[in-house]
Amino acid sequence: MSFFRSYIAPLMIVLIFAVAMLAVSARIFLPSDMMAPAPIEEPVSMIVPMPTASTDLVMPELSELIHGLGSDRVEG
Repeated sequence: MSFFRSYIAPLMIVLIFAVAMLAVSARIFLPSDMMAPAPIEEPVSMIVPMPTASTDLVMPELSELIHGLGSDRVEG
């Protein structure tokens, strides 16, 4: 067990660090077009806005939001 703690565990930690550092630093060697952000499918200005709540809809009461609908309540 002492051999594992002294030699194997530190070696595994250093190898994991080296692989992570290699993966992160690989962006340096990518072509410039691959380093750009990913393109979006449609421009933001063309997105249809979400419908807003209209005032003619009936809003639930606070007690319905907390306890549920009256028809769902268990009498007892």
